[in-house]
Amino acid sequence: IENIDEDFRDGLKLMLLLEVISGERLPKPERGKMRVHKINNVNKALDFIASKGVKLVSIGAEEIVDGNAKMTLGMIWTIILRFAIQDISVEETSAKEGLLLWCQRKTAPYKNVNVQNFHISWKDGLAFNALIHRHRPELIEYDKLRKDDPVTNLNNAFEVAEKYLDIPKMLDAEDIVNTARPDEKAIMTYVSSFYHAFSGAQKLVHTVLAVNQENEHLMEDYEKLASDLLEWIRRTIPWLEDRSPQKTIQEMQQKLEDFRDYRRVHKPPKVQEKCQLEINFNTLQTKLRLSNRPAFMPSEGRMVSDINTGWQQVEQAEKGYEEWLLNEIRRLERLDHLAEKFRQKASIHEAWTEGKEAMLKQKDYETATLSDIKALIRKHEAFESDLAAHQDRVEQIAAIAQELNELDYYDSPSVNARCQKICDQWDVLGSLTHSRREALEKTEKQLETIDELHLEYAKRAAPFNNWMESAMEDLQDMFIVHTIEEIEGLIAAHDQFKATLPDADREREAILGIQREAQRIAELHGIKLSANNPYTSVTPQVINSKWERVSAAAGRRGGGLLWGVGDPLPNIGTPPQDHCGALGPEEFKACLISLGYDVENDRQGDAEFNRIMSLVDPNGSGSVTFQAFIDFMSRETTDTDTADQVIASFKVLAGDKNYITAEELRRELPPEQAEYCIARMAPYRGPDATPGALDYKSFSTALYGESDL
Repeated sequence: IENIDEDFRDGLKLMLLLEVISGERLPKPERGKMRVHKINNVNKALDFIASKGVKLVSIGAEEIVDGNAKMTLGMIWTIILRFAIQDISVEETSAKEGLLLWCQRKTAPYKNVNVQNFHISWKDGLAFNALIHRHRPELIEYDKLRKDDPVTNLNNAFEVAEKYLDIPKMLDAEDIVNTARPDEKAIMTYVSSFYHAFSGAQKLVHTVLAVNQENEHLMEDYEKLASDLLEWIRRTIPWLEDRSPQKTIQEMQQKLEDFRDYRRVHKPPKVQEKCQLEINFNTLQTKLRLSNRPAFMPSEGRMVSDINTGWQQVEQAEKGYEEWLLNEIRRLERLDHLAEKFRQKASIHEAWTEGKEAMLKQKDYETATLSDIKALIRKHEAFESDLAAHQDRVEQIAAIAQELNELDYYDSPSVNARCQKICDQWDVLGSLTHSRREALEKTEKQLETIDELHLEYAKRAAPFNNWMESAMEDLQDMFIVHTIEEIEGLIAAHDQFKATLPDADREREAILGIQREAQRIAELHGIKLSANNPYTSVTPQVINSKWERVSAAAGRRGGGLLWGVGDPLPNIGTPPQDHCGALGPEEFKACLISLGYDVENDRQGDAEFNRIMSLVDPNGSGSVTFQAFIDFMSRETTDTDTADQVIASFKVLAGDKNYITAEELRRELPPEQAEYCIARMAPYRGPDATPGALDYKSFSTALYGESDL
């Protein structure tokens, strides 16, 4: 093809081109020279292109026959796109995207190469050189190329590709460099030649290696199968030739059963393996011959003929084996009747005793309730009756064993051993039965004591709990007063209530002491108590929690009442003014003293009072507002975290180590918090440090201003 405008006009070269690049035959062309013949030939070519799933937009046979250069070039690009680019597939992408991804993957390691498209990314020529160097590094000295010399780079790549890779020089270096945006289709077509050149060689290597690997796998399979089969033959022949008589009918019956299993279960798969081995051997030799490989020669002693020889020896050893087994069994049956009677009685007894020792040794009474213990005692009494009923069978077993000894039975040692085991076990069962009865009765008494303590706890905990709930309701109730006398009356009532608290605390301790005594008895005797008292839902934790709330509420209410005394409310009945609702320093000190603060008139007390005044009166106004007082008391009665608490928490996360790792932080904390800690924690420098260890202690103290991050 010398001239694209002219050489495709009659359709003949176009059809031949499609046959060459597709590998398929097109319909026979028309050989006439008339316009209609040319149009028909071009239409056959266009129909073939369309049959490959390509949409030909605005391209008709008449335009090609008339030498329309634009339409002819459009058709050529369509052919290139379909047969050179469309079938490219890289990581689930195809055609243009797949080719671009392939280029990006191959040129990723190269500096100054960033392939993002099929036009300006190729202008400096480095991408072409990188593709060649990636696959054939001996052809390109990539490190000597300069990004500012694109013409040299392009010509170097084009010449190397044409000389060593059989890729025609389709592009002109000057055209690419002197064009603001090189032609995308031309570069894509040229780059696809690199893809087909390199991927084709890779596929050939893959194919050759796959065939070779498959052949080697078949050889290994043959060797293993032949080795396993010969090993089975080696083990089986001595077994079939063994005619040693056994002493018991069970042993002979087992040999007969083993032989029948051999004929029914073990031998058939080996027959199949032998046939499969011969098939695999012949198949392998055929594949090697067809792929022009040398014939396979198995290891010495593993030829098919070796296996056939061993198989004939197995068949010979089988003859007469089953008949010998049957004769031996009939002989032993005559001696086995009395021993069978012994075995039956012994088996019945052993079946009855199975699990009895474990049942008698179990300590289920340690976690049982009082009602459970009583049920266990009744169940144990029934077992004692059953045990006594089996005494006769044990005596019969011993008598039969004695008779077999007197008759000089060949297997007397095993009979004696079994009889002795039964007698010894019988003695053990008797001892365990007595021990379990004692343990059950002892536990029953202990649980009765604990039950009485639980009941006493419930009787005293219920009214005490009701008293605390009522006290909380009263302490949380709002009070509205209009005179000092009313406030003083409330204070007197509150003082009277506070006077009852020591007695209430002693009652609380007494109630908790009952629970502790029950727990002490349980721990002393190894009894595992249920988590809940069966008579009440009021737990020690509930009592302590409510007691703490009552104590705290009493303090807060006392402070509030004292505040009312400090503020005489001079304008009752009128809206409060800015100066109302405030205490002077001495009045505020009296409130603090009543709440238990050590602010007496000494050096230490004055320092503490001044510290508190700096919190409630930061502006130094000389008075304390009610809101400032409430804020101070809220802070004083609220738990706050400290650096030591945070350090202790981090130590738990770190598994009690003096340092923590990034992996542990990411496992224990939300992602954002984990990365925050990792970025700010200093490396741990202690003697027990490991690589990557982080210092959570300095981090925690820095959070509270005790050190620098």
